[in-house]
Amino acid sequence: MARLEPSTLRLSPRHLEILLGLLLRYVPDAEVLAYGSRVNGDCHDASDLDLVVRNPVALNESQPGLPDLKEALVESNLPIRVEVVDWARIPEAFRREIERAYVVVQGGLK
Repeated sequence: MARLEPSTLRLSPRHLEILLGLLLRYVPDAEVLAYGSRVNGDCHDASDLDLVVRNPVALNESQPGLPDLKEALVESNLPIRVEVVDWARIPEAFRREIERAYVVVQGGLK
């Protein structure tokens, strides 16, 4: 796995603060990883933020609160679209792709 430093996440500190607040409110125990263009540096100001949420205790079980998080992100003041996928529901090939380069946004089990 290529875990990258949080400083490699291309997101303003103000927007990261909003995101972290929503994650803590809706999926406080989840591990949340960012992947894609905002991690690998191939992004622009309007690029989506790609996140995967996983249950750190049981990776194949969905994390409670995920539907509410998705709704809250749509209604938030974030000026970008945030795409959230559930680790338990994605194919193994997609999991391997995410593991190639990601940033831990929230460590899980708060």
